[in-house]
Amino acid sequence: MTTENVTSDQPEQSAAPPAEAAAPPAEAEPVAPESEGEAVATATAEPDKSHLNWYVVKVQSGREESIKDSIERRVKIEALQECFGQIVIPTEKVSEMRKNKRYIRERKLLPGYLMVQVEFNEHMLYLFRETSGVGDFVGAGLNKKPIPMSENEVKKWIGGPKVEGAPVEAKASPYSEGDKVKVKDGMFSGMEGVVKTVLEAKGAVIVELTIFGRPVPVELEYWQVDFA
Repeated sequence: MTTENVTSDQPEQSAAPPAEAAAPPAEAEPVAPESEGEAVATATAEPDKSHLNWYVVKVQSGREESIKDSIERRVKIEALQECFGQIVIPTEKVSEMRKNKRYIRERKLLPGYLMVQVEFNEHMLYLFRETSGVGDFVGAGLNKKPIPMSENEVKKWIGGPKVEGAPVEAKASPYSEGDKVKVKDGMFSGMEGVVKTVLEAKGAVIVELTIFGRPVPVELEYWQVDFA
């Protein structure tokens, strides 16, 4: 029996023509660069702080740094940045001699006080009063707003230069508790006060000065004061 080869009656399909080459991407239109003035303005633009004033706040002495951190953290949590500028702890650098070695340390000018730049309103007042360790705004009272620091006070306590004192050697104090002295050097120059404590090991005395209408203990080296 003979077997015939069977071929398909359908015509053989020809190969698909090659795809047309993709058109080159259109060139992006050039974007005009920012002018130098616009770029600088964008980079250096700062929030307007003209509505903020400087105030003095009484806080627990020895906790100034931690209280400052707590206030700044609460300002962010409660989204009150528009009413808040900054907090400054006034300090100065002094040098002293101990065991024939010179040391430089930072000393607080106003222990127990903070300088705060804020917009005084109910929200900020509540935030400060509810922060642990904070007393009150200096000058504030019942239904009485505190008086902002003057421009001269701001320059003196915040914008003034940091004064580095002369080296101090521990020696017997020429002063005794109760002596009335006058400050002759540093941020408190010209002010008078009474010696409250003698620190012979540090070559210093603690003098009670009247600042912002309140008595404030300030540590001063012997050479910074003289008998009044």
